[in-house]
Amino acid sequence: MFGKKKAFNSARIDTLIGQGTVINGDLIFSGGLHVDGKIIGNVMAEEGSDAMLILSEFGYIEGEVKVPNMVLNGEIVGDVFGSVRVELAPKSRINGSVYYNLIEMAIGAEVNGGLVHESTKSMTPKQLEDKSNGVDKDSEMATTAS
Repeated sequence: MFGKKKAFNSARIDTLIGQGTVINGDLIFSGGLHVDGKIIGNVMAEEGSDAMLILSEFGYIEGEVKVPNMVLNGEIVGDVFGSVRVELAPKSRINGSVYYNLIEMAIGAEVNGGLVHESTKSMTPKQLEDKSNGVDKDSEMATTAS
């Protein structure tokens, strides 16, 4: 009530996609992106950037969304990946899974898919380590049984 206003909601907008605009193809951006129009393609932030996506109630995205910070109030058909924070406003409609580190979901928001918590550590690709030392257990058992 008397605390500071959330800095998250007052993000700097570098790019605006207007309500009558339709983009066919992938979109890669940095900074702030406000979408009132329609994007048919994947929306991704530049690697290492602290980008912010704001999807208004008039906005529509058909494709994957991979952005660290986002406020969603429109419709997305595809999976959503938010490595820092995802805010689902009352009119948001997601047809796909939401992979998040931190999520805020308002009453009325819809997710038709899964909600999957992933910390920032688990969002980095993992490498499997071979600990077998080149020994095949089946051939070792056959040798000892003879």
